[in-house]
Amino acid sequence: MYPSLTPPRQVKIGDAAAFAGITPRAIRHYHEIGLLPEPERGGDGRRRYGYDDMTRLLWIRKMADAGISLDDMRAAFGEARDEAGDEALDQAPDIESVLSRLEETLAAQEAAIKRRRAAVQRLQAVGSPLGLLSELVTDRLSHLPPGALRPSDLDALLVTERIFGPLGAAIQAGTFIVLATHPDLRAEEDRLEAAEAALDDGVEPDDPRVEELAVQRCAHQMALNQAIEAAGLDAAEEKIFEIYDADLKGEEGTEMSAAAAITKMPYNFSPARMRCVELAGRLFGEALADAHSADS
Repeated sequence: MYPSLTPPRQVKIGDAAAFAGITPRAIRHYHEIGLLPEPERGGDGRRRYGYDDMTRLLWIRKMADAGISLDDMRAAFGEARDEAGDEALDQAPDIESVLSRLEETLAAQEAAIKRRRAAVQRLQAVGSPLGLLSELVTDRLSHLPPGALRPSDLDALLVTERIFGPLGAAIQAGTFIVLATHPDLRAEEDRLEAAEAALDDGVEPDDPRVEELAVQRCAHQMALNQAIEAAGLDAAEEKIFEIYDADLKGEEGTEMSAAAAITKMPYNFSPARMRCVELAGRLFGEALADAHSADS
């Protein structure tokens, strides 16, 4: 003998949500955004859902599982409203264009996941945080023993990469290679950094110490350049330019311009220290020009 069950003609929102595998809150949201027409309320003031409502909820659940957004569902079901906002336009569901956009979105997500997986693999192979820098930079530093680079070195490379891109950071890496392999140059670098940090707001920009320190910084930069050339790192830089040019894939316009980036990176340098930096840069440029003139 078969059981005699009489299905209800309409159900309450809790039963509708349970059958569709969603929550009453989700159903109320569908009403709010016009995805599901709001049914009439019963004598007790509660909404009652019929067969058509339930099939719509099931289709919504299936489309959500496929990754289709609520906005795209609304467009697919044709639940648009005219400019007056008082007339619903019922159209047959047509999701072909939605599925095409979804396919493009999924392809982009897959590419992003592939990039993230590659980044994780690099972190595992190279180590953190060095592995977070561009491959162009980490490849140049890969021969250094663990701990050879200081956290401040990695910070500087991170900032340089943001402002001048991977190529600028890869060139700057040559300086840190020399500092990591020449204790005397590292000691002088530490001394100069401490002296420059002492140029606080209590030091006037025209203080004689500013110019003296700028001259010392220039001499140190020249010594670093000589060490870079002696180690053959300058020749390696030419290959870096070739590699970088070959690896460019139309991404040049995706980064912030160097001018814009520089104005947004705070350093909190005093006027005296800024003058020291500017003066040292000018002296270094003149020294390089004189050296090139002598070689030619």
